[in-house]
Amino acid sequence: MITTLIFDFGGVLINLDRQRCIDAFEQLGLHDIDRLIDNYAQAGIFAQLENGDITTDEFHDGVRQIVGKPIDDHDIDAALNAFLLDIPTEKLDMLCALHQRFRILLLSNTNAIHFPHSVRTQITDKGYKIEQLIDKCYLSYEIHLSKPQPEIFRCLLDTEQLDPAECLFFDDSARNIETAKALGINAMLVPPHANADFFRKNIEKELHR
Repeated sequence: MITTLIFDFGGVLINLDRQRCIDAFEQLGLHDIDRLIDNYAQAGIFAQLENGDITTDEFHDGVRQIVGKPIDDHDIDAALNAFLLDIPTEKLDMLCALHQRFRILLLSNTNAIHFPHSVRTQITDKGYKIEQLIDKCYLSYEIHLSKPQPEIFRCLLDTEQLDPAECLFFDDSARNIETAKALGINAMLVPPHANADFFRKNIEKELHR
């Protein structure tokens, strides 16, 4: 019996455009950015920000140090947030409906710039409350753990006191799916641009498996 649905955020709920982010940072003078930014895992100061190892102020200073010239914090945040596109309304409505039947958790590698911006622009400004959609968020920058390491999954399972067999996890990274399955979690790889019907159909399929 599936009682809990666990969703990744980037590439699963919110659409991403890596190239927009790369282009924006290159315009600021940060070159070779493509080796630091990935759809699934970051490197350098981007990884440190995502894992909560540095503050947003330290990240801003780090970007300025790499570029070697003054850059406004707002411009750095705008370049980073260029990675983010939208959460389709149909997915927000889907989460509201699923929330009536399941416990909904978010498990995401994200950062203190991306996530608040996404909640404000893609949830709150659209007339939703995150409490309508998700029971609890497990965010890499808050708990200092990142996928695909098993520790972040164990943190969620232990904190929520969940049986892995009662969970269904959706992620767009094959490595993250492999880790989840190794821990006994039912897990499904999400293809690019999956719509709400993909999740509904596969949840029902899992319930009747």
